[in-house]
Amino acid sequence: MPYTHILVAVDLTEECDPVIKRAQESALANGAILSLVHIVEPMAMAFGGDVPMDLSQLQQQQFDQAKERLDRLILKYPHLKKEDCHLTYGQPRQEIHHLAKEKACDLIVVGSHGRHGLALLLGSTANDVLHGAPCDVLAVKLVKSS
Repeated sequence: MPYTHILVAVDLTEECDPVIKRAQESALANGAILSLVHIVEPMAMAFGGDVPMDLSQLQQQQFDQAKERLDRLILKYPHLKKEDCHLTYGQPRQEIHHLAKEKACDLIVVGSHGRHGLALLLGSTANDVLHGAPCDVLAVKLVKSS
């Protein structure tokens, strides 16, 4: 059964290129819609929730920077349509699962490798996304360039 809607979760670094390429190849081969998501985690989560200061301005800057990187990424991949690219706040696993259900995706594509780069978003998240996912999950192995 061919996939009809593929959701690729990215961290917006150059390391996400092989993940997007794999998802795009699958989308083109199956005639599927390709959606993309990047999740900006609330800064308070990084501090364990005990934050003695207002992080809203820093959080907005982080969100604005992510939006600029997402816009550049859309230009780089012509198969991506702006309306199918999503930028959201939250916990990656929950947001990826929610969007996959909302958009009726039948495949989620994530990158997976060591403990840096994509690992900030997808290292442990690749494993998290697998558990409780509403559809198939493809983890694209990222090879560290030497």
